[in-house]
Amino acid sequence: MNNTKGSFFMVASMAAFSVEDMFIKAAAETASIGQVLALFGLGGMLVFIFLTWRKGGQVFHPAMLSAPLLIRAVCEVIGRFCFALAITLTPLSSASAILQATPLIAMVGAALLFGENIGVKRWLAVVVGFVGVLMIIRPGLAGFEVNSIFAVVATLGFAGRDLATRAAPPVLSNTQLGVYGFFVLIPTGLVIMAYQGESIQLNLMLAAQITGAIVFGVVAYNALTIAMRTGDVSVVSPFRYSRLLFALALGILIFGESPDLPTLLGSLLIVVSGGYTLIQTRRMVPASLSI
Repeated sequence: MNNTKGSFFMVASMAAFSVEDMFIKAAAETASIGQVLALFGLGGMLVFIFLTWRKGGQVFHPAMLSAPLLIRAVCEVIGRFCFALAITLTPLSSASAILQATPLIAMVGAALLFGENIGVKRWLAVVVGFVGVLMIIRPGLAGFEVNSIFAVVATLGFAGRDLATRAAPPVLSNTQLGVYGFFVLIPTGLVIMAYQGESIQLNLMLAAQITGAIVFGVVAYNALTIAMRTGDVSVVSPFRYSRLLFALALGILIFGESPDLPTLLGSLLIVVSGGYTLIQTRRMVPASLSI
């Protein structure tokens, strides 16, 4: 029952993340990336400050200045900024497909930084996932989209964030990490706006889009936390790839995207390789020890 509940919340989280991406992409069509990031970060930070206070937590904990948290902040900025550019400049479906390689990159990082044993089969799965990314980007070919590089860099940033989160001091709660994660987007957005010489311009439509992104982002974050703490990681994690299905649907229905065959095949390779690595991990680690 716990695994069923955890899987349900994982799918709900991925659906909410996809809707969040949709709102950010829509907002970035009429406002600058800097303004979108600053407002999104401000709203998300205020929500998580409220949740932290509600749980009796300390918003400004000394551990927030630890090395893992500072590294996490840098990776958060890189991931958020580059993915916002990716979904703005490229189809939502293809950017989201590339993002699905994040667990594979995080696995490689865990092997290099934490000495985790991957094994030949999972290394081969990583190679297959990388081939899937190349099929979507198609470097050197007529269908090459240079802006897809932003999605690749975002994937590296999010993988780094996940690894830094693992190394974060255990005294910090998920809501505290949420406060810090959203906070760093505010100065990032303001710096981008200052560099581009832009001022904040807010209208009703943009406010609604940013609010939608914040609401679904917080819902997604909380659902993901519930999923990872309810079911076995090896069981619920494969449902993370449902995000690609939601992104494809929203891309087609909302933005009129038409993913071509190489993009669909590349997406399939990434999902299959990621799912395979999770299956191999489950075989190597007993379910009772996988959380």
